[in-house]
Amino acid sequence: MEHELSPATLAELRRPRPYPAVSLLTPTHRRAPDNSQDPVRLRNVVAEAKRRLEEDPAVSRERRAEVSRELDRALAEVDLTYAEDGLAIFAAPGEHQVWTLTRSVPERVVFSDTFLTRNLVAAHAAGRPFWVLSVAADRVTLWSGGPERVVEEHTSGFPMDRPDPNFDPERVERIGDTPSAFRDEDTRAFLREADAAMGRVLRADPRPVYVTGPQPALSLLEETGSVLRDAVPVPHGGLAHGTPDSVWQAVRPVLEAEARGAADAVARELEAARGRKDFAAGVDELWRSVREGRVRLLAVEENYRVTVRDDGDHLVPADDGDLDAREDIVDEIVEQCLETGAEVRFVPDGALGSADGIAGVLRY
Repeated sequence: MEHELSPATLAELRRPRPYPAVSLLTPTHRRAPDNSQDPVRLRNVVAEAKRRLEEDPAVSRERRAEVSRELDRALAEVDLTYAEDGLAIFAAPGEHQVWTLTRSVPERVVFSDTFLTRNLVAAHAAGRPFWVLSVAADRVTLWSGGPERVVEEHTSGFPMDRPDPNFDPERVERIGDTPSAFRDEDTRAFLREADAAMGRVLRADPRPVYVTGPQPALSLLEETGSVLRDAVPVPHGGLAHGTPDSVWQAVRPVLEAEARGAADAVARELEAARGRKDFAAGVDELWRSVREGRVRLLAVEENYRVTVRDDGDHLVPADDGDLDAREDIVDEIVEQCLETGAEVRFVPDGALGSADGIAGVLRY
């Protein structure tokens, strides 16, 4: 199952495909007892997609059978042991993908000539993905971070190892490394190579970067490369040889402090916007503003969801399952804001007070 949405991956998902490109969404659950319903809901939504394939006169018998096979292959790949908050299955002639999401999604089946990406985009933005580069004199590892975890990445040459018979791995794991190792010219060349590789990663998938390592390693990396210019240093040795949990525990306090500071900064900016009269709140007002490209900063409470329908002039409240109900209007607004270059910030529930879950600063 897929987790990471890079710009290149998003562009590939959005390219036109032969009809029907089928998108299935279903909420999932991380823990018992709620997760007991997930297998049944997943089978039901796949069955619904197959029923619609059978009834769609625009789908030939051959294409119907091909897409149905892709749905079966996708279903076989799903491992609900690792479920998060939502699941997306994409299937089209000759291909399928399964995505697990860290944000809940409405249950739906959509037939089109492109895959439905707005829920992936919103989950990606809410997850605030980041990179962790863990540095030692003999090894550099790259970790992809999101909500409550990091996983090791194997891309662009990472993990990078420099064999040296003089290294003491037990000492490295225990205290990080010896300062003398970072005065070696071979070590400088090794870290320059790692810095260049990290540059390639960031060009393909820009994210905030946190760099862990003993202080001599951080100093040498700053001296020999460019990654640390915009990265957050975390002076903690041993993590280049560490576990995902040890890396997560090292960066977690930094992330939490930054999140608190970011939420406070968003609150101040929204308050200033009220005084300048360039403040907007509520899905109806923001939906109109974002379609005009007027939103500069969007703030959304982490678990805010609302179902609406379009009455022609405004978005009005609706019940789930109502005809023409739009259960993921918040995700639509998030995706549209990102498309127009707006900054999107997710803040703790209740942080927006009277703004009712969603608010923004307008460009004009």
